[in-house]
Amino acid sequence: MNKQELIDAVAVATGSSKAATAEAIDAMIGAITRSVVNGETVQLVGFGAFSQGARAARTGRNPSTGEAINIAAAKTVKFTAGKAFKDAVNGAVK
Repeated sequence: MNKQELIDAVAVATGSSKAATAEAIDAMIGAITRSVVNGETVQLVGFGAFSQGARAARTGRNPSTGEAINIAAAKTVKFTAGKAFKDAVNGAVK
């Protein structure tokens, strides 16, 4: 499912217009992004949590030449699925 398909599905489920639904989804994505960029965790009970992680600097290998290269440290985005989401994926929905 891509973003437009998500907008269509939510618009049908809520009875809202596609334009209003697109604005709401964009606002939600923006709010989550800003919070995670600021180092906050966004918890959506029953769905999951978005947070910021860190990847340490390390030495890698160029697959073409085998030469050692330095890979810089980086911030990452982590998503941890909530229990209800995990249960739904595993078929335990009531």
